[in-house]
Amino acid sequence: MSDTDQVPPGVDPDVPSPARMYDFFLGGTENYEVDRIAAAKVKKAMPEAEDAAWANRGFLQRAVSWLADRGVRQFIDVGAGLPTRNNTHDAAQAVAPEARVLYADNDPMVRAHAQKLLTGVDGTAFIQADFRDPEGLLAHPVTQKTIDFTQPVALLVVALTHFVPDEDDPWGVVRRYMDRLVPGSYLALAAGTHDRQAERAVSGLKDAYSTSSANVHTRSREEIARFFAGLEIVPPYEGAAPDLVYAGEWGAEDPEAADSDGSRWSYCAVARKPA
Repeated sequence: MSDTDQVPPGVDPDVPSPARMYDFFLGGTENYEVDRIAAAKVKKAMPEAEDAAWANRGFLQRAVSWLADRGVRQFIDVGAGLPTRNNTHDAAQAVAPEARVLYADNDPMVRAHAQKLLTGVDGTAFIQADFRDPEGLLAHPVTQKTIDFTQPVALLVVALTHFVPDEDDPWGVVRRYMDRLVPGSYLALAAGTHDRQAERAVSGLKDAYSTSSANVHTRSREEIARFFAGLEIVPPYEGAAPDLVYAGEWGAEDPEAADSDGSRWSYCAVARKPA
């Protein structure tokens, strides 16, 4: 995308955006020079940044397919971001054409992109909303029109909570979403970790995002496991115990081969809300 293209309303092309940087790591074109400069700083601290982005993306796609295979027909993808290929509705509707997907993001660039991407795509909708306001997001008229809250829903929170500081209580926010969903609903979540990473790399990563619209807050395995409190974690792959794994491992046919350097920057799990 040329930086001389028309900038969507509400977008500041002079401030790096995590959504646009993520798009860049995935090979997209919906980013500005300021995002590419910030992404280069990330890659200097974290050379496997692109691998990490694809590991998270792969987890999302595999988890959605797995959920659709088990009868889930409604998905709420919060912090959906900008990617144009293999989106949530692509994975869900490949299994169940009647599946419905609500995308939500607070970035106006994502809103402008989604309006083009989803035009004429049945069973999909987008709202501009903040993850930290579950009541407002779930009560939005478009949400209410798209999602039947008397039936199970899959809440997708992938590569998002590490942009939410502790003081905003991301654990409580996720719990408030899940409290509104009926038993049999699921949470699929992946979050950035600093476990087993060099302090220099973690510090460099945080510094690279310090000038963006959202800082990075990596967390330990124990802190990420708290997002699944009260839920029943499902086994991440055949023969595994129900527990968190690195992003690339979830749903992998060969978990050892999927355990890449980039994958180890995120823990993930899928968990069911019990009766």
